[in-house]
Amino acid sequence: DQRYHLVITNVPYLARGKQNQMLKDYCEQHYPNAKNDLANVFLERCLELVLSPSPSGRGARGEGCGVVQIVMPQNWLFLERYRLQRKSLLESERWTLLARLGSGAFEEVTGEVVKAILFTVDKQLPQKSAIHQIDVSLDSCPTFKCQSLIQSPFYIEAQSNFLTIPDFRVPFGSLSMGESLSKYADTAGGQCTFDTPRFIQKFWELSAIRESGWVYSQTPISESIYFSGRTNVVRWESGAGQLCALVDAMKNAGYTSGIWKAGRQVWGMRGVFISLMGSLNVSIYSGTSFDNNSAVLIPKNKSDLAALWCYCSSTKFNNDIRQLDQALKVTNATLNKASIDIDFWRQMAQERYPNGLPKPYSNDPTQWLFHGHPQPATDPLQVAVARLLCYVWPAETDDTMELSDKAHTWIAHCKPLVKHVDDDGIVCLPAVRGEQPAHDRLLALLIDAWETVTPGSWTPSVLDKLLAQADCTGKGLSVWLRDYFFEQHAKRFHHRPFIWHIWDGQKDGFSALVNYHLLNGKNMERLIHTYLGDWIRTQEAGLANGIDGAALRLSAAKNLKVRLQWILNGEAPFDTFVRWKPLAEQPIGWNPDLNDGVRLNIRPFMTAEVLRHNKKPKLNITWDKDRGKDVESAPWFHKFNGDRINDHHLSLAEKTAARHEKGDLS
Repeated sequence: DQRYHLVITNVPYLARGKQNQMLKDYCEQHYPNAKNDLANVFLERCLELVLSPSPSGRGARGEGCGVVQIVMPQNWLFLERYRLQRKSLLESERWTLLARLGSGAFEEVTGEVVKAILFTVDKQLPQKSAIHQIDVSLDSCPTFKCQSLIQSPFYIEAQSNFLTIPDFRVPFGSLSMGESLSKYADTAGGQCTFDTPRFIQKFWELSAIRESGWVYSQTPISESIYFSGRTNVVRWESGAGQLCALVDAMKNAGYTSGIWKAGRQVWGMRGVFISLMGSLNVSIYSGTSFDNNSAVLIPKNKSDLAALWCYCSSTKFNNDIRQLDQALKVTNATLNKASIDIDFWRQMAQERYPNGLPKPYSNDPTQWLFHGHPQPATDPLQVAVARLLCYVWPAETDDTMELSDKAHTWIAHCKPLVKHVDDDGIVCLPAVRGEQPAHDRLLALLIDAWETVTPGSWTPSVLDKLLAQADCTGKGLSVWLRDYFFEQHAKRFHHRPFIWHIWDGQKDGFSALVNYHLLNGKNMERLIHTYLGDWIRTQEAGLANGIDGAALRLSAAKNLKVRLQWILNGEAPFDTFVRWKPLAEQPIGWNPDLNDGVRLNIRPFMTAEVLRHNKKPKLNITWDKDRGKDVESAPWFHKFNGDRINDHHLSLAEKTAARHEKGDLS
């Protein structure tokens, strides 16, 4: 019952989701505005324990008013769920000191991720009082933080000013001047599919994106750039396919959110794409799907797009948002609560972009905007190999995609390279079946890639430079193709390679690059019996003629043929298992569905160890259990107790019997 002059403590932290039911009920009943964390409940309790002022300004017994000084997490200063508590405390209590410590503030606690504050508040009415703030979060250790707390200057701001900020957030530092960004732009949050491996892939894993029901998607980026984050596609199927069916099944378990189609209302519009974590990096938004770790700003007036871009791509935007929200991931609701001096940024846009923002263009082959030409590409050799094996980028064939004139020019320059394309997507590194070796064919394509654009531009030094860029200085194209290509290809394309390097394990043995998109059952047989078969016959003749090494090459080639035949037949463990397909729809033999993705379809090749690299770290593909739980209607729910298991094998007999039972005898 006693009341105190001072309560000073480091309160306990415990988020509501980790509280037991008794504690939840107690906090809900007695401290509803603070219930989301035990630390905030303790703040309220501490304020109850100190002396309240009398009408004369003294304490209840003439002893002055009480002061609370506590250590607590900082997130309640900006998260939406503490809005009412912030408003109440800003209106009724006097905040005198707010020190932002950041992480790593305590010598006795290691590995602590809580970002703490020192908070001093007393029971006086705020009236014309000011909050003194100090920020030592960037100091690296407790010793330096301690020194900065003593030496650093304060930010001083009238407490009443914080009641004018949207949601009554309490940012650190001086308050930004200007109008609310919400006056000039709308925000939209991104999409969540609940099963990433099933519904999200890299665009290069598919050959027919729009035709098979997928849509382009933007994802968070590591630096601000006009056009980036364009690597993914989402299995959308007009919002009425497998994702919709999964959501319907989830509704039976009480799911109500519409996040699976979040952002759909702004598809087709132009705006600013914002990564919600880290430095809030931005890119131009071009009207596609985008994921839930990102958001977009859509200008209410299209003419303000460049002004919004200038603001959002500046460091001021990040600073303004981080004043409002210091969480690891900023909420979408925070974005348009920043203040903007729109006239300043309109003037800036007029100076920087008198003709408007740039049109879509990229030299990065991992972006679906990429024009497809090797010469200006960030990785020319990788692009050239892909073109040689009959791969084309989406921008080359999608007439609906908005592109710059520069992109269209480079796409036109790709046409003369068609004569070098291998139509079956199989290019052998050695000379096989009367075809030139791969390095000669690749060199011819590279020369044309330069000469058809600018006659006389190709010189031997150009090739030297390309090989140096590919970490193969002075070793030649043949060595790069044999020893470097596949590892670099896997790394460049996020360990979802679409050009596979098949070989027999011998440096001078059989080796072929194959376009995964063209490697159907028929071409697999062609690889085995036509290309590899020709190589085997050549080694048999060499053995008969006493050529050195022929016996070893023949043995390795025959062993490779056996392994490839295992894959073609598809008996376990050289089968493909797709966890979201029922038994009767599982592939029989090598008959891949590209919509299942590289991760699943490459498995029999890695299991048979017929690729140039079959294991981590050079080819980082695994079939671990995926995150999340399946719905009860999923085909393997009861087999795996709802876990999303990929490490499973099925025999040909099981799959064949299931198809017969279903009546599908094809």
